[in-house]
Amino acid sequence: MTVKAIDINADLGESFGPWKMGADEEMLEIVTSANIACGFHAGDPQVMTNTVQACLKNRVSIGAHPGFNDLNGFGRRRIADPDHHQVAASIVYQIGALAAIAGSCNTQVTHVKLHGALANMASENEALAQCFVNAVKSVDASLAIVAMAATPLQSQAEQAGGRVLREVYADRAYNDDGTLVSRGTSGAVIHDPALAADRVLEMIETQSVISVNGVRVPVAPETVCVHGDNEAAVGMAKALRASLEAGGVVVRSYNEN
Repeated sequence: MTVKAIDINADLGESFGPWKMGADEEMLEIVTSANIACGFHAGDPQVMTNTVQACLKNRVSIGAHPGFNDLNGFGRRRIADPDHHQVAASIVYQIGALAAIAGSCNTQVTHVKLHGALANMASENEALAQCFVNAVKSVDASLAIVAMAATPLQSQAEQAGGRVLREVYADRAYNDDGTLVSRGTSGAVIHDPALAADRVLEMIETQSVISVNGVRVPVAPETVCVHGDNEAAVGMAKALRASLEAGGVVVRSYNEN
C-alpha cells in the first residue's frame, strides 16, 4: 500500500525591522518547510538569520522566497511586462542572500518558492516561468522548485529537470485553469480552518483541486501551503495538520521523502 504523505509549507520571515508580521515561532512548530523572505518584499538580514536559526531548532526545511522588489506593496502588486533579465538577476540575488545566511548558520537552502504577484504571474506565463526556473538552476541545480500544481510553472520546472514540488493551497480558492483566484475577489481566501483542512484531504484523496465553478483540475500534491501572514494562521495550520494526520496522511518534510 502506498503511504500518503505531504509536506506543509508556510511563507515566513516576513517581518522587517521593528515591524512584525506573523507568528513564526508558533508556525515553525507545525509546518515542515519554510519559505523565507529574502529582503525584497519583506524580511531583512537579522530577520532572515533568526528565521533560519528557528528552522534549524525545529528541523524545518529551509527555502528561499524571492519576490518583486516591493516592500510597500508586500510583493503583491503586479508589474506590467517585467524585464526578464532584471527578474532573473533579482531572483539570483535573493537566493544568494539567504544561502549566505544559511551557510553562516552551518546549514543550507534546499528549495525555492516564488512570492506573491511574481508567483502568480509565473504560474500564468510560460516565458516568465522559464525565466524563474533558469535563474534557480544558474544558482544551484540541486535546489527543489516549489511550483503551483497544474500550471505553466510546474511544466517548465519539470522540463528543466531536478526536484519539483507540486504545491496546493489550503486557504485559497482556485480558477478553472488551476491558478489562484485574485485576493481582491470575494471568497478568494478561505478563513475556516475546518473547511480548509477538508479541502486538502479531498485534494490528496482525489488527486485534484476543484475550482470555484466546480471544474476538477488534476494534480498530484506534494506540499500544501498555509499562509503565515495573518492572525488566524496558527489555528489554520494546527487544524490542517491534525486533520491530515487523523485522515491517515503522514506529514513530513519533502527532504524526508
